[in-house]
Amino acid sequence: QVQLVESGGGLVQTGGSLRLSCAVSGSVIIFNDMGWYRQAPGNERELVARITLGEGPTYGTSVKDRFTMSRDNAKSTIYLQMNGLETEDTAVYYCNAIHPITRKDYWGQGTQVTVSS
Repeated sequence: QVQLVESGGGLVQTGGSLRLSCAVSGSVIIFNDMGWYRQAPGNERELVARITLGEGPTYGTSVKDRFTMSRDNAKSTIYLQMNGLETEDTAVYYCNAIHPITRKDYWGQGTQVTVSS
């Protein structure tokens, strides 16, 4: 059974940094299309960053130049380095992966990121 396992959330002060990780378990197939989304209370889920095979990551406008997404090409694992965190970045961050054959969407359980002023 495919599962996405996230880690790395927590509480940080404004201007601080956090690094999130997401790994796909339960599949021998490499997931190439993966991304990070976030949802703050009262808001819709929004794109943070996404990466597909052969292309560099794309970022949401509010995090560009502060967040960096990377991946381990040998595994279905992605990372999100978040620098210069702002209170507006407070949200639950979700990992997403699309199965390369079935195109089914998979989501992680979410990890809370809280930025205090």
